[in-house]
Amino acid sequence: MMSSQARIAVAAPTMAEGALAWLHRLVAVYCLLFGILYWIRLIGLNDGLTWRFDTMPITWQAASVLLAVFFPFAAIGLWMLASWGPVLWLICAITEIVMYVGFPQIYGFRIGAVATHCIVAALYLTLRLVIYLQRKRIT
Repeated sequence: MMSSQARIAVAAPTMAEGALAWLHRLVAVYCLLFGILYWIRLIGLNDGLTWRFDTMPITWQAASVLLAVFFPFAAIGLWMLASWGPVLWLICAITEIVMYVGFPQIYGFRIGAVATHCIVAALYLTLRLVIYLQRKRIT
């Protein structure tokens, strides 16, 4: 019978890993707010003739339903630091970029949303690269 307990060494998170966790949480709040905004549009609380689901063009109906569902789920995944959170955010980001850059005549051109998604993607990729290089150096 062994009386000593096995010790498990757990490395403290690096600064880059901590920054990535904070980025996930910040983007989670952003996603939740955008999800709520899409739901506000869908249920008709927003002012405007075409901002209620039954009066929206079919293109806006499809995009709004998709993003109203995906943004809150992305927020949950990002907040929990789950691996699927960034994947859902990426789906939302690509959808909005395609909407606003690819079809500005239908959806308008929202440079702020496009720029925000690009900045977040660049930050995420940079932090993931730093974490990869740190882990590679340790092993």
